[in-house]
Amino acid sequence: MLKSQAMLLMCTKIDKDINMRQAKLMGLVLLIIGAFLLYFGFNQANSTFGELGEAITGKYSDETMAYLIGGVVAAFLGLFMLLRK
Repeated sequence: MLKSQAMLLMCTKIDKDINMRQAKLMGLVLLIIGAFLLYFGFNQANSTFGELGEAITGKYSDETMAYLIGGVVAAFLGLFMLLRK
């Protein structure tokens, strides 16, 4: 009986370790996606058409804002998942 309980405890610990590694990998992927979205958002905001549109309307285009907001959210979620214990 004691042996089976020890085995079950060991399997549970292994499952938690695997889940933690998957969460950290997912965090890294989200961080990379967030960085790419921020890069494209800043690129689009500083393009000729982006600056012209901002000068006329006083705000960024919806697409640029989606890249920037999506990038910040993905990067923060990824960083949170990476740093969580």
